[in-house]
Amino acid sequence: MAEDKDAKTEEPTGKRLGKAKSEGNIPISQEVRSVAILMGALIVVGILAPGFARDLSSFLRTFLERPETMHLGDVESFRTWFLGVILRLAMLLAFPMFVLIVAAFLGTTSQIGLVYTPKRIGFNLSNISPLAGIKRMFSLTSLVEAGKGILKMIIVGGLIGLLVVPMMSHPDKLIGQDLQTTLAELHKLIVMILFLVVMTMVALAAADFVYQKWSHKEKLKMTKQEVKDEHKEQEGDPKVKNRIRALRFERHRQRMMAAVPKASVIITNPTHYAVALQYDMDNMAAPKVVAKGVDYLAKRIRQIAEAHDVPILENPPLARALYAAVEVDHEIPQEHYKAVAEVIGYVMRLKGKRIAS
Repeated sequence: MAEDKDAKTEEPTGKRLGKAKSEGNIPISQEVRSVAILMGALIVVGILAPGFARDLSSFLRTFLERPETMHLGDVESFRTWFLGVILRLAMLLAFPMFVLIVAAFLGTTSQIGLVYTPKRIGFNLSNISPLAGIKRMFSLTSLVEAGKGILKMIIVGGLIGLLVVPMMSHPDKLIGQDLQTTLAELHKLIVMILFLVVMTMVALAAADFVYQKWSHKEKLKMTKQEVKDEHKEQEGDPKVKNRIRALRFERHRQRMMAAVPKASVIITNPTHYAVALQYDMDNMAAPKVVAKGVDYLAKRIRQIAEAHDVPILENPPLARALYAAVEVDHEIPQEHYKAVAEVIGYVMRLKGKRIAS
């Protein structure tokens, strides 16, 4: 059964966001990029255009004022002249184009940084599928983009009308002016239009940036089950982990029970705690705990000890202290030497009496 989208109520995890980023699924506001390009255009038109116009007019003056100086009688001369023209125009346009390219680059990297996503470059059949194209055409995202496009047209059109219409209402002023003054006023008008458009688009871009972030997060939201599955994948299935823990505990218990018959003495609480100590005067620097347990395990340790004639002594304070302080297969700490030595000494004297008898 298809999963209900309304069930996706959980925020996307870091892993899901990272996977989306690696696949190129990153929230990018085209409006922020457009504003950056418009700012670049404002710099080009407002600052660089006058100098560019002077250089271009100086370059074209040769064609308009002294065309007879151009020697184009043969193919080689024409080729040389043509390449020179192309090179000169390229040099004039290089810096303005560079400014626009940098603006577009900053408009993207300012949002997402430098991200390498080779999966976006690879071939994908869905990109050329007519059905997928139709779905994209009538999706909510397409409708939002269309709405933004219409809003931008209205805003830009209104600003242009606000500035141009008053000028066009007095065309006689333009006719009576010299060309340089007219061009200066047109330049001023274009700069004003660009400036107002940029200021207006900044607000639209800010709203679109917030919307893109929100929309991206909404698309990546997860169901509770997806979060659980991801957690299992990262941390491991709790049932499996519990089973592994139980098996480890069982093996640990079996090792302890196997070590009880080799113990020198069992110290008990008498019923709740049991600690099995082993000591070999020739091979050990200090006694070590070979088994310990509470309640059921304590009972099993006592039963095995009784079956193998291992001495059992009741010493509740020492039993509790050793159980809390010493791990299995570890030597007892120095602070318990005296109490344990008394117990070991008692056991050895007891064994001596039995041998003597």
